[in-house]
Amino acid sequence: MNNLTIEDYMKIPYPMVVEEDTVEGGYTIFFPDLKGCVTCTESRDEISSMAEDAKRAWLEASLESGFEPPLPSNN
Repeated sequence: MNNLTIEDYMKIPYPMVVEEDTVEGGYTIFFPDLKGCVTCTESRDEISSMAEDAKRAWLEASLESGFEPPLPSNN
């Protein structure tokens, strides 16, 4: 197990996907390398902050449970 902190993981550039919901509106944001790390927002302006909040919550939960988060893939 490495000694990376939550702040170290937050600095890692994990690939992020933003999908626009053209039917109901809003956006879905997810990190393919962080399985289950998904969030939504109605506003394009909130994408970055919502993504950061979701990533931090996912990483914190992983580290607290003793699970070492994966490093980003190269895709």
